[in-house]
Amino acid sequence: MKNKKYLPILSAIISSTIFGFSFMFTKIGLEIMTPIELISFRFLLAAIVMTLLKFLKIIEVNLKGKNIKMILLASLCEPVLYFIFEVTGINMTTSSEAGLMISIIPVFVTIFSIIFLKEKPRISQLCFIGLSVFGVIFINMMKDRLSISGNFLGIIFLFLAIISSAGYNIASKKASEEFKPLEITFVMMWVGAIAFNSILTVNHLLKGTIAKYFYPLANIQAIIPLFYLGILSSVAAFFMVNYTISKIPVSQSAVFANLSTIVSIVAGVLILKEDFYWFHVVGSIMILIGVWGTVYYGDKSIENKVLVSQIEEI
Repeated sequence: MKNKKYLPILSAIISSTIFGFSFMFTKIGLEIMTPIELISFRFLLAAIVMTLLKFLKIIEVNLKGKNIKMILLASLCEPVLYFIFEVTGINMTTSSEAGLMISIIPVFVTIFSIIFLKEKPRISQLCFIGLSVFGVIFINMMKDRLSISGNFLGIIFLFLAIISSAGYNIASKKASEEFKPLEITFVMMWVGAIAFNSILTVNHLLKGTIAKYFYPLANIQAIIPLFYLGILSSVAAFFMVNYTISKIPVSQSAVFANLSTIVSIVAGVLILKEDFYWFHVVGSIMILIGVWGTVYYGDKSIENKVLVSQIEEI
């Protein structure tokens, strides 16, 4: 029982770690590919890998006779709409604005979970979620001294990315009532591959460069980031996210995403030789305490519900 209790938490920590390192590999990949090329090849590789695993009977995916509308909704929200809105918003705003906006995703996930899933987080949990979010905000504010672009449209796109991510969490939770995390992930990878490669195809057709579709893959420097982003950051990480969402309240699972900020800082300092400042430490401590408190008081809430149900039975 204890293993089952902690597996979703371990899964969330591992997926956040993978996502944290993905920022570094994305930087490397963007030196050779455009953003749409990187995203398209990433999800194409992920879809091919999952299909190969299914063909070899290493994983079991059975969608026959099932209503996949909720999975399609989750897949539309993320990766499709989220990546489109995020990339567009980042291109139109400053990095600090983008960091601040994306950091409040757990807040909107919590709000959506209360409205659509009827989850009732405790006040203590809400406080710790807020602390974790503020930790990310604090790091971004200090890092860029809160430079403001004044681009209202860019902020709108980032807000739509937030809504998309929150929508994905809710739809994935709903889909998990009928589908296994692997099945949800399988559909997500294919929807992402089809959507982004369709956009890339149209771009090439308009420019008359369709013959150069796979040209970036000739560069060996593109292979490592693509394998990391396609296999680890897409297949493995999204599977673990879907697994976590299926096992614990989404208001708890969403806050783990803030751990990726700490991982990206560590990766930047140790591997990319980026600067390390005191506010990284302070913000990271706030994030860690926030995540711990959210999980700890979430467990207490579950224990209390079990105790109440046992008393009622008596």
